[in-house]
Amino acid sequence: MSKTLIKNIGTLAGILPAGKKRLCGEEMAHLETISNAWLTIEDGRIKDFGEATNGKCEAENGEYDTTIDAQGGTVLPSFCDSHTHIVYAGSREREFVDKIRGLSYEDIARRGGGILNSADRLHELSEEELYGQAMRRVNEIIHKGTGCVEIKSGYGLTLEDELKMLRVIRRIKETSPIEVRATFLGAHAVGRAYAGRQAEYVEHIIRDMLPAVAAEGLADFIDVFCDRGFFTPEETSQLLEAGAKYGLRAKIHGQELADSGGVEVAVKHGALSVDHLEAMTDRDIELFRQSNTMPTALPGTSFFLNMPFAPARKMIDAGLAVATASDYNPGSTPSGDMKFVVSLACIKMRLMPAEAINAATINTAAAMDVSNDFGSITRGKVANLIVTEPIPSIDFIPYAYTMPIIRRVILRGKEIKE
Repeated sequence: MSKTLIKNIGTLAGILPAGKKRLCGEEMAHLETISNAWLTIEDGRIKDFGEATNGKCEAENGEYDTTIDAQGGTVLPSFCDSHTHIVYAGSREREFVDKIRGLSYEDIARRGGGILNSADRLHELSEEELYGQAMRRVNEIIHKGTGCVEIKSGYGLTLEDELKMLRVIRRIKETSPIEVRATFLGAHAVGRAYAGRQAEYVEHIIRDMLPAVAAEGLADFIDVFCDRGFFTPEETSQLLEAGAKYGLRAKIHGQELADSGGVEVAVKHGALSVDHLEAMTDRDIELFRQSNTMPTALPGTSFFLNMPFAPARKMIDAGLAVATASDYNPGSTPSGDMKFVVSLACIKMRLMPAEAINAATINTAAAMDVSNDFGSITRGKVANLIVTEPIPSIDFIPYAYTMPIIRRVILRGKEIKE
């Protein structure tokens, strides 16, 4: 049995009672804290925590394998990131320059760039090379404070290359201390071999890809890019129904480029989340009210593409839960920095700091169905924690939007070294 004590915690933040899986509406503005705190870990899970009385930690008399001195820093749950594409080949900075010159996301896609460009590059890489590139990004986000991540396929767009991506994701899950969920996103775009034959490509996913993915147990979720110029609500329904037969829960890219009907089809199929939502409507808010589907904003995408931000303030004021995620990918968001996502949520979407932190921890954990074990300081949960430098308040985290304030990262109860 391994035991760890963290002492001299200036502020312990993000405390929730057992069984609380998400925060909705006004609840999101509350971030429970304890000042002058301590926390104990046993076998990788949070055992107990409390306030030091008269400067003394009541747990300090116990025997521990490891003692960590937080030196007055703040301890929070690690960020969770429920939407990434970090298994990809190379970069797309030429498209970045095209965007500066005025080309839109859709313009670049029509010219053969975007997702298809990444698919071409990925095809040329071996599984080993792809794993090596992806692990560098995984280690990057770990040191930026992310302890739980969802990773999508979708840059393969052929049976062989989608399986290659998903096998890399499985290997990350097996070799990294970060918690990983895998999503099959064969319907990210129409593969080049099926250009002009979208219905046939949808059938290929259903007939050939899904059985192969399921046979190897490579995915937890199925996702579809349901938006203007990509897949229709009808095609999305077909794909989600087919995925459900293999036990894959639904997640949707929706309402990014247009009012595409993504929220409606997601709610109909009991999707875990709809992600993007830059073009969502008041009707979508009402649909979310009637469901457990998590609206998930990706403010890094809006920032990088210079497009509208999801109306997260309006959603919270309407009583909804809201999650945020990074969308880390080579084309529209080449960053997995969840601390920056928290800052963008405050600066651009008008969330209060507590709301933004809850959106990036407990609610984004709920968006990948792991909030029973991750996303808060709760007795019994996995000890995935961030220890910061001493900071004046929780509000300083989004305020200091580029300052590297994370001093220590703890995953599964063990400190991650450089």
